[in-house]
Amino acid sequence: MIGEIIKLAVIAAVILVIILLLCVGYVKAPPDMAFIISGIKKKSKIVIGKATFRIPFFERLDKLNLRLIPIDVKTSNAVPTADYININVDATVNVKISNEPDRLRLAAENFLNKNTEYIAGVAREVLEGNVREIVGKMRLEEMVSDRQKFANLVKENAEPDLAAMGLDIISFNVQNFVDGNEVIENLGIDNIVKIKKAAAIARAESERDIKVAQASADKESNDAAVAAQTEIAKKQNELAIKKSELQMDADTKKAMADAAYEIQKEEQRKTIEITTANADIAKQEREIELKQKEVAVKEQALEAEIKKQAEAEKYAAQQRADAVLYQRQKDAEAKQFEAQREAEARKAQAEADRFAKEQEAAGIRAVGEAEASAIQAKGVAEAEAMEKKAEAYAKYNKAAVAEMMIKVLPDVAGKIAEPLGQIDKITIIGGGEGSGNGVDQVAGNVPVVMSRLFESMREATGIDLAEIVKADTYDAKVNRNVNITGLDDVSLAVKKDGE
Repeated sequence: MIGEIIKLAVIAAVILVIILLLCVGYVKAPPDMAFIISGIKKKSKIVIGKATFRIPFFERLDKLNLRLIPIDVKTSNAVPTADYININVDATVNVKISNEPDRLRLAAENFLNKNTEYIAGVAREVLEGNVREIVGKMRLEEMVSDRQKFANLVKENAEPDLAAMGLDIISFNVQNFVDGNEVIENLGIDNIVKIKKAAAIARAESERDIKVAQASADKESNDAAVAAQTEIAKKQNELAIKKSELQMDADTKKAMADAAYEIQKEEQRKTIEITTANADIAKQEREIELKQKEVAVKEQALEAEIKKQAEAEKYAAQQRADAVLYQRQKDAEAKQFEAQREAEARKAQAEADRFAKEQEAAGIRAVGEAEASAIQAKGVAEAEAMEKKAEAYAKYNKAAVAEMMIKVLPDVAGKIAEPLGQIDKITIIGGGEGSGNGVDQVAGNVPVVMSRLFESMREATGIDLAEIVKADTYDAKVNRNVNITGLDDVSLAVKKDGE
């Protein structure tokens, strides 16, 4: 299991390392940037506008900017033309690092890790030299009249030099030609005079035509104004007559309308008076009818109120009787239900008490049976143990007893000497000559006690432990002179001659 885990961990680590290397080595070049990968192969790899991989730590990644580089080319000093006129040229040029692989490798050799200012400075020097060369081959009038030809010649002349560096000329535009002797201005004097003359003639003719046209326009305008004013006067007269006619018709219609209004007003007044009188009569009749209806309504209301009150009292008495009867029925049902629940509870309690007593009796009986079984098993076990022990003791002879006693002698001696081991310091005073010094007396205390123990055991059991211990000595093994007595089943006398 551990081996498989280690194996999986190693595989995971290798995969992780590969993924990290791929992530580190993955590069993506934009369209305006050239990535140059070098290191392993003899020929460097160029990537533009796509993605690729490089091997980390073994391959190097460098970048070249492919954007346009604008350059302002001006001749620092006056340059003589083919007709020996000194002029200065001002032009704007756009160059860039070429996309062709061979030129791009040349640009990498010349401009790798260089900024655009450095590239522009190198290209400016080359272009300025080519401008000087082309100026010396052309006449001033030709250059001024055909700037595009001059630009094309400079471009064609400078392209091989820049291509050797890995650069391309994108555009070349001449801004201006300047000379200190006003030669360029004098070349245009004749044209200027002709242009001015033609302009003056055209201007005079234009002014004449403008005046004729202005007079004709004034005449036409005056005629149009007179005709317009005459027409306006006619229209105003017609308008006044029309207004008078309209006013007369309006006054007539107004008088007729006023008379009709008065007649209509009088008729309406009479109609209103008649309607008012009829309304008063109808009002009085309506009031009489309303009073009669009020009396009838009051009578009906009084009758309905007395009837409703009697019915309400009857209904209330009936509801109270029903409520009393219902309450008595519910009380009886409740008492009956409580009696039933109480009887069921007493029955359940009696059954529970009976079940508890039965369980208690069964528990007592089980405990008694278990205790009796345990006592019986314990008695049987003790009897069997005593029987086994009696059988074992019956098989023991005095030799076995002696052997047991011999085995416990070291423990007995240890117990006898134990008080001496607990003594920290002994101070001995005096000591007789016959009995040795105090140290001998203390040291001899253990053998004396052991000897007395042997004598006590011999007197009590008849077993001489001294002779038994002597049986394992050198004298017993060599001279074969051991006499062990006191054992009923063992009586051994070994003499030197082997009898």
